[in-house]
Amino acid sequence: MPIAPVDSARRRLLAGGLLSAAAWPLGALAAEPWPSRPVRFIVPFPPGGPVDTTARIASQRLSEIWKTPTLIDNRAGAGGTVGATVAAKEAPDGYSLFVGAIHHSVNPSLMGKLPYDIEKDFAPVSFAAVFPVFVVANAAVPANSIAELIALAKKPGSQLSFGSSGNGGGTHLAGELFNMEAGTKLLHVPYKGSAPAMNDLLGGQVQLMFSDAPTALPHIRSGRIKVLGVASPQRSAMLPSVPTVAESGLPGYEAYSWAALFAPARTPQPVLDRINADFNTAFNDPAVRQRLLEAGAEADPGTQEALRQRLHSEMVKWAKVIKTAGITVS
Repeated sequence: MPIAPVDSARRRLLAGGLLSAAAWPLGALAAEPWPSRPVRFIVPFPPGGPVDTTARIASQRLSEIWKTPTLIDNRAGAGGTVGATVAAKEAPDGYSLFVGAIHHSVNPSLMGKLPYDIEKDFAPVSFAAVFPVFVVANAAVPANSIAELIALAKKPGSQLSFGSSGNGGGTHLAGELFNMEAGTKLLHVPYKGSAPAMNDLLGGQVQLMFSDAPTALPHIRSGRIKVLGVASPQRSAMLPSVPTVAESGLPGYEAYSWAALFAPARTPQPVLDRINADFNTAFNDPAVRQRLLEAGAEADPGTQEALRQRLHSEMVKWAKVIKTAGITVS
């Protein structure tokens, strides 16, 4: 029996049906709930540091919330730029997240042109944690408060110096901001890391440090150095009796290191909303907050817009400090 010809209308219907059938798996895949596979956290620093520790505490709790594995991918190098460059090129699907830090608000002014734009190539998810900076002094320094330190530094012939973990780092910038706002001329002495700087503070080779909590706390508690103030906007739960720099002689001053969570730009908004909500749940968990505190971090989650504004504010602030102090890195 001869096969009846297919008229053009039926041909269009058949073709449409075949196309729909062919497209069905892609549509089903697009509708797949997030997360349905492991989520990777790209950390642009080596294992063991405060940003890495914060990421590991967060990822462990989020893995429990999401009921899916989470992975830490350390991509260290060039002050956090290596990891940021990798993260900026990842697919915007929510399965590769980036743990940024204060370095990423500083690097555009400190290093010039970068292979990524922290504001354009990333979508903010949530601020994560603050790492308090304590203003500490060698026990022999005749100052017991920020007001006394400023007065001492302004005395004719005063030659106070502060050590830092290196040029352009957070502890260096905190000291330069102090000079700008207090009108002092503390001499900066850069070291290759916080530990050697602390060793020289203990030995009296430098008189001051704007130190991260993990480096300073053991020596504060042992009485080998004295703490004059905490540079954060609020007092630290680590040492709640220590006043802020702002309330003890230098109103408006604040400096701290931080970590925050980002995703590649163009990550779907529903996915960003889900990650933000779950991240806030994790970082408001008392057990998580305590673990962070023990690691020298204070949980500080929030909205996506709050992170966007905070990042921009930090970039403007530190650009001014870098320019005024003439900070360069080789």
